Amino acid sequence: MAAVAGIGMTALTRQSGRSVLSQAVQACREACADAGIAPGEVDGLLSYHLGDSVPVVQVARALGIERLGWHNDIWGGGTQAASILGEAAMLVSSGTARHVLIYRALNGRSGQRMNTVPTHHDDFTRRYGMAGPISMFALAATRYLHDAGLTEEHLHAVVAQSRENAAGNPRAQRREALGLGDYLAKPYVSTPLRTADCCQESDGAVALLVSGVLGGPRIRTVVRGGGPGCSAMDRAPDVTAVFSQYLAPELWERSGARPRDVDAALLYDAYSWLVPKQLTDFGITGEPGPYLMERAHAWVNPHGGLLSEGYVHGLNNVAQAVRELRGGRSLALVTGFGGSYGSAALLEMT
Repeated sequence: MAAVAGIGMTALTRQSGRSVLSQAVQACREACADAGIAPGEVDGLLSYHLGDSVPVVQVARALGIERLGWHNDIWGGGTQAASILGEAAMLVSSGTARHVLIYRALNGRSGQRMNTVPTHHDDFTRRYGMAGPISMFALAATRYLHDAGLTEEHLHAVVAQSRENAAGNPRAQRREALGLGDYLAKPYVSTPLRTADCCQESDGAVALLVSGVLGGPRIRTVVRGGGPGCSAMDRAPDVTAVFSQYLAPELWERSGARPRDVDAALLYDAYSWLVPKQLTDFGITGEPGPYLMERAHAWVNPHGGLLSEGYVHGLNNVAQAVRELRGGRSLALVTGFGGSYGSAALLEMT
C-alpha cells in the first residue's frame, strides 16, 4: 500500500529571489520531516517539468542522498500532477523503493513563464493567432460556454468563490474578494478569459513523500490518458473535450467509488471554465449553471486552487488533498490537466 506520508511547500511568490534548486530542497526537506524520516532514507526521487526546473540528481546531491535508487525526470506539465502519484505508487508496490520523494519546483513568474514554453502544436496554432496555451484554451472555452449555456457571470462565480476560499489561506497569492463589477473590469487575455480567469504565475516548490511503510492518505486509484480534443485541435471532433471527459468512466470503474463518495475535490483550475467542465464530467453535478450560481461548488479547492493560492503545476492541489484528508475528509479527488490529456487520482484516509 502506497501512502502520502509527508508534504512540504515553500512560500508562493511572484519574485522568490531564490534559485529553483534551493526551493526544491526546502520543500523536499519539509516533506521528509513531515513524514518523520531523514532525507538519506529516501531511495526514489521523481519530478516533472518543462525544462524550467532542476534535475533530480542535483536535488538528491543537495539533500545528501548518497545511494539514490530509482529516479526520473518526467517531461510534462499539468498532466503529471495526479499521475506522478501512480508512478510513485508503482515503485512502492513493486518493492523497487520504500520512500519516494516527488517534487515540482519553478520560478514560474520571475524565471521562465509558462506562456513562453514552446509546445508540440505551435506550428499548427500560431499561424491562426493562437500564441500559447491561453489563447488555445480560450477557443475551447468559447465553445464550451456556448454549449453549456454558461455566461461570464458563471465564470465570475468560479473565480469569486476561489478568492473566498483563499481568504483564510496564508499561503495564497490572491486573497482579496472579487465582486462582479471588479471581475468585469479585468482586461481580457484572450476572450472569453480575463486575467482573473487564468491561474497565478508563481515562484515556489511543493514536495510529497510517498511511502510503503509509513502511514498517511492511501493512493487508491490513478488514471492517465486522453483523446483527440483541445490539445490537438487539428484533429479534434470536439475542442471542448478535456481529459476528464475521457478519464472519468475509467476512474470510477477501476476504483469502485462513485462521485457521491468524494468529499474533497481538488480540481486543476488553470482556467475558470475547467471547474464546471470537470464537475460535470466526473458526475459531481449535472446542470452546471445553477450549481455555480448557488455557490454549491464552495467545497471545491478549499485553499483557493491554482486560480488563487498559486501555481506549482498542480502539485500544490495534491498537497491540499492530503491536508483535507488529515483534517477529517475521507475521499479526495485530484486532477491533472493538459487539455484533452491528463490524469486523475483518488486518495483516501484508511
